[in-house]
Amino acid sequence: MSVYNQNRGGIIQIIIGIIFTILIAQLISVQIFSSKYKLAADNNAIYRRIIYPDRGIIYDRRKKALLENTISYDLAVIPNEAKGVDTNMLCQILNIDKATYSKRIIEAIIKNTRVKASTFEAFLSAEIYAQLNENLYRFPGFTLSERSIRSYPYNTAAHVLGYVAEVDVNFLQKHAAEGYEMGDYAGMTGLERFYEPILMGQRGVTRFLRDNKGKIQGAYEKGIYDTLAIAGRNIFTSMDVEVQQLAEKLLQHKIGSAVAINPKTGGIIAMASSPGYNPNLLTGNQRRKTIGRLLLDTARPIYNRAIKGQYPPGSTFKPMGALIALDEGLITPDYGYNCRGSYGACGDPRKCEHHNPGHAANLQLALAYSCNSYFLQVFRMAIDNPKYHNAKKGYLKWKDYMNAFGFGKKLGVDLPSENRANIPDTAQYNRDFGGAKYWNSCYMLTLGIGQDRMTATPLQLANAMAYLANSGFYYTPHFVDSIENEDEEDKVMLEKYRSKIEVTKIPKQYFDVIKEGMHDVTVIGTAAFIKVPGHEFCAKTGTAQNPHGKNHSLFVCFAPKENPTIAVAVVVENAGYGSTWAGPIAGLMMEKYLNDTLTTESKLKAENLSNVDLMPAAIKSWYVRNNKTEMLTPIEYNNDELADVWDMEMLSEITPVSKVTPKIDTAAIQKDSPTAPMPIPRPAIKKDTALNPVEKKKKSKNLVVKKIAIIQLQHV
Repeated sequence: MSVYNQNRGGIIQIIIGIIFTILIAQLISVQIFSSKYKLAADNNAIYRRIIYPDRGIIYDRRKKALLENTISYDLAVIPNEAKGVDTNMLCQILNIDKATYSKRIIEAIIKNTRVKASTFEAFLSAEIYAQLNENLYRFPGFTLSERSIRSYPYNTAAHVLGYVAEVDVNFLQKHAAEGYEMGDYAGMTGLERFYEPILMGQRGVTRFLRDNKGKIQGAYEKGIYDTLAIAGRNIFTSMDVEVQQLAEKLLQHKIGSAVAINPKTGGIIAMASSPGYNPNLLTGNQRRKTIGRLLLDTARPIYNRAIKGQYPPGSTFKPMGALIALDEGLITPDYGYNCRGSYGACGDPRKCEHHNPGHAANLQLALAYSCNSYFLQVFRMAIDNPKYHNAKKGYLKWKDYMNAFGFGKKLGVDLPSENRANIPDTAQYNRDFGGAKYWNSCYMLTLGIGQDRMTATPLQLANAMAYLANSGFYYTPHFVDSIENEDEEDKVMLEKYRSKIEVTKIPKQYFDVIKEGMHDVTVIGTAAFIKVPGHEFCAKTGTAQNPHGKNHSLFVCFAPKENPTIAVAVVVENAGYGSTWAGPIAGLMMEKYLNDTLTTESKLKAENLSNVDLMPAAIKSWYVRNNKTEMLTPIEYNNDELADVWDMEMLSEITPVSKVTPKIDTAAIQKDSPTAPMPIPRPAIKKDTALNPVEKKKKSKNLVVKKIAIIQLQHV
């Protein structure tokens, strides 16, 4: 062999030796020094148990736990490892058949692939858990875990608290950066969703060594790779669980909502939406069945009307309209209007509920008696204010006030899915009437009494009362006052709820005038029969038009009159006058909060109210058609008779008009014509009158407006 070949062979040997040395070094590193690969290599011999943390507790203002954690057990499976399973014994323990077993395995594969764990059976009883744990070696690929689930000791505030459920593929995709895994549970709605990062905690992992039969032999590597579960943090709210329960009781057998806010802080005391549901029905293995039924229910019990329901505010809006006129210098507190039972300045008379002389002689009386004519006139004066030169600019200024008061926008409450409701934009009127030069204040006249296309949520109405109670500012409505072990990030998040919102500079004396008028509502006006023992309060009744049945009953208020600590808004759909149904509900809520109890008389009235059935006939018929009559409670009281009793109470307690001697400034009482010349819409055309092309176009526009209004109210 040549020297050349000998040298070449030596070089090859050296290269092979080097490669071999590198490979040996890498193997040593992998097997000895890398825990990552060591865990992977030992995976078949390791049982990985997830330790789910306790979620944080939600407390009311008196530190009462609105929800608690109870122990539950889950059985999970990794389909790829489920080989040689004693299916007969497993099915016997779980009380299922083999077809169900196969179906669940397939669902687990589809849901989370063959190599990842999926829940096979959730919410095991302690007895079944013990049987499975004893025989787990017979079920390779299956693991057991312990977790806490929610329970609700007060059976209340379902819409506020929300519910917790197992995450699915869609949730994982949407929250990919947040570290969730299949088998985790997360808040889906309400405070559970909004404060999920606070409440969820951090899962832990414990690893055990298994023998060749799958039996656990002890801790793996003395637990050096284990991680501890960290419980979620508690949150403390402004809610009063007893006021919340009362509000829900009073709204039984009705469709509507009630919201109470502490004006001093913006903290929400109670938020009820009816019909509701027992939050305990959305825990455990009954959740899926229950939520399906709730979603199909035509009364929409899972729908939070307090933040999503949109209602014309009706006369509850009048104090805000008066405040605008005062601030713009259009009226004084002594401004009067000679109302003769209707408002006809726009060629289409609008009815006023009062005919007695002098009921609108000044602002205070107009509020007390809720004179439509007065506030229609005041609205027109605001829109046609000469300093804004045209109706469009006047309307935009009016709309700015509305937004400042918290209408037509999301308030930012700490709940998901809040609705902004609607304050119409000028673009809507331009589109309907062919441009700004073709419409004026008469075309949107009923905005002045909270109708037309204006809508508000019950939360916005309660917040407006908080704004009035504070004489010009409010705090963003919220539930959470503090978080356990608050850090800087928490403080930044909560700062929004701790800061005053003062977007207008309306003089305090104007608020004082409004408050006096709203106080008169409870003394000589439309809510004179509603009392809160030991306290004077301010209020406004409202009736919102509903083309599909009886009008909606509305009531807004705050108390005490001096230094208010509670502001309330109540809406009862299809119930008629605000003083008849919504008013008594609000009065009882205030009494409970301010006095911490109800008088014997008030308890009786609360019991009567809770048993009155005001469910619309269409919804009742749906329950009958779908064999769900068990969800309806028998009517125990005659609604009309009870309403008559309360109306008689009201009339007996109201000071007779003849005994009231209002201050009337005859020089201030205005004529029917507005302060500035305004175009008057064309008179109504009889059906048999021939229409020229121009008139046909105008009629078409009016029909469009009516259709829009009807469509809008259908979604209320």
